[in-house]
Amino acid sequence: MTEAEARRRLIALGLESPDADALVAHFADAERRGKAGHGFARVEWLATIDVDPAARPVLVESEEGFERWDGHGALGYLVLEKIVRATLDDPPEHARVVVARRCFPSGVLGYWVRRLAEGGLVAALTATSPRRLPHPSGGEPLTGTNPLAIAIPSSDGATVVADVSMGAVTHGDVLSGRAAPDELVPFGGEQAHKAFALAVGLELLVSALAGPEHGIVLVVARPDHDPVPAFRQLAAGRRLPGGGG
Repeated sequence: MTEAEARRRLIALGLESPDADALVAHFADAERRGKAGHGFARVEWLATIDVDPAARPVLVESEEGFERWDGHGALGYLVLEKIVRATLDDPPEHARVVVARRCFPSGVLGYWVRRLAEGGLVAALTATSPRRLPHPSGGEPLTGTNPLAIAIPSSDGATVVADVSMGAVTHGDVLSGRAAPDELVPFGGEQAHKAFALAVGLELLVSALAGPEHGIVLVVARPDHDPVPAFRQLAAGRRLPGGGG
């Protein structure tokens, strides 16, 4: 699927042109980074879920160090697009916790924190999703894949971005046919209880702050130190998460 075709299909779903452009940019970035399950395959998937193209996120609480947004059922992509733009336009003096409720799906979380890091901010982001991971001992799914993305800016221009889902595969891999549904279990094999524990912790963290529906928790801060160049030197040419080195 081309970017132009993706845009046409998104507008056919009722999305306004700027919203369609934001989604296409996200999907195209995922394709470039080899994340096909989060790329243009998501356009057809969006047509299968309940999307309210008129929903708009609203900033309902704002104070020093904290913001609360209500997504009102808007796509998580569009909620995060607005949050990222607002944060870059008005960064915190020191640090800020941003909570958004009633929004899903959020896409590749690394995409959002990378943009914040390119704006000079340290960022950590997590989001909940439908229950897809079972307990390592089996049974029905108990928690979402609940990825965690962390981005660190650097004076050498090569942002480090760690973006990890707690599943052995992603739901995007299943949607794109790259993995079978029964492969979507906590990663780690015999150590899968560790990934499951992280998934549960993130599930309950987001739920405690954003409520029972799907939500987002973002932490952004101004860095006091630039650790990446020295760490990159220590890595001695080995590739670090998020690009380069």
